[in-house]
Amino acid sequence: MTSLKLTVVLFLVWVTGAFAAPQGFALHDEPQPVINVRFLLEDGTRKDMESLRGKVLLVNVWATWCIPCREEMPTLDALQATLGGDNFEVVALSIDRAGTPVVRKFYDEIGVKHLKTYVDKTMLSATALRTVGLPTTILINRQGQELGRLVGPAEWDDPEMIAFLRGFIE
Repeated sequence: MTSLKLTVVLFLVWVTGAFAAPQGFALHDEPQPVINVRFLLEDGTRKDMESLRGKVLLVNVWATWCIPCREEMPTLDALQATLGGDNFEVVALSIDRAGTPVVRKFYDEIGVKHLKTYVDKTMLSATALRTVGLPTTILINRQGQELGRLVGPAEWDDPEMIAFLRGFIE
């Protein structure tokens, strides 16, 4: 579906009241530009947001020292298991200065199996993505534009949230 068609469909659904963002999720009136932040994968490979273009992204900026972030991580892992694939990915972007070892340890402790390890030790991505607190989760379309965001934790595997996100993927 083209971007224009998707916008029209979402507008019509919103006008009729059949589509509502889950509590706390703020959608923009128009897609917003996103800075091309850089990060490391677990194997040390450098990547950036541009390399993920072409799929809908749910970018969750978090840290292992953030208690609400730690609590929501299993729901993000479950969401990736449910919706993840060629058209959608949960990008759990850690801003831990200790790097990938601390994230891998945390993932192993809580049994994360479906999320890749994305880390920005510099924490510059948090500023570039205009986060005002942790966790901050940003919905990004296939063209790399921000559609909306949620500041604070959420139950990402909740059926309402899954249906909401599925509307942007399909």
